[in-house]
Amino acid sequence: MSEQGHMGEQRTAGTVKVMVVDDHPMWRDAVARDLTAAGFDVVATAGDGPQAVRRARAVAPDVLVLDLNLPGMPGVQVCKELVGADPGLRVLVLSASGEHADVLEAVKSGATGYLVKSASTQELSDAVRSTAAGDPVFTPGLAGLVLGEYRRLASDPAPAASDEPKAPQLTERETEVLRLVAKGLSYKQIAERLVISHRTVQNHVQNTLGKLQLHNRVELVRYAIERGLDDA
Repeated sequence: MSEQGHMGEQRTAGTVKVMVVDDHPMWRDAVARDLTAAGFDVVATAGDGPQAVRRARAVAPDVLVLDLNLPGMPGVQVCKELVGADPGLRVLVLSASGEHADVLEAVKSGATGYLVKSASTQELSDAVRSTAAGDPVFTPGLAGLVLGEYRRLASDPAPAASDEPKAPQLTERETEVLRLVAKGLSYKQIAERLVISHRTVQNHVQNTLGKLQLHNRVELVRYAIERGLDDA
């Protein structure tokens, strides 16, 4: 393929830029190699927490594939720092641990998805693709746990609600999309349910985040559950 053709393809297909963070060099290289073979653009790798933060800020990946157990700075802290500075960054945790506490901590720190390292190469590449699109991906059995935690968080009293300005007006379609997000549906499932495109669902979610001054899907789900939209 000519250089020009390749660049044109990148513009239209929008190659996903991925960074892989893991303290085991052989595992890190294998994941990077597998993702490159699957068509992703692996722009950087890192082996410890501080290095991950520096390099991610330098290369601005679309998706960060992140191990939790890192020297120098734990993975959840890496996630908090990077997502806090750039809410558009998607983080897929790839961890040896399937412990519920680890999963919930990762989600609270801003991770979009959580996959255990026993996942296949195909599952990993599918998960990175979904994460890049903003859809949450969880190892089977963990999605219900995360949704349950959203509900628990939502039942806690919200701080400083007294000076909350009057609720922004969402369109009927934005409210409909928000309700389905709160029920745990992926953007793809919402698009199929409402017979609209995946891109339109993403646009509605982005508009809703902007209107509600929220930063990510976790906060959006919490907002919806607090208002009982998931039961509607």
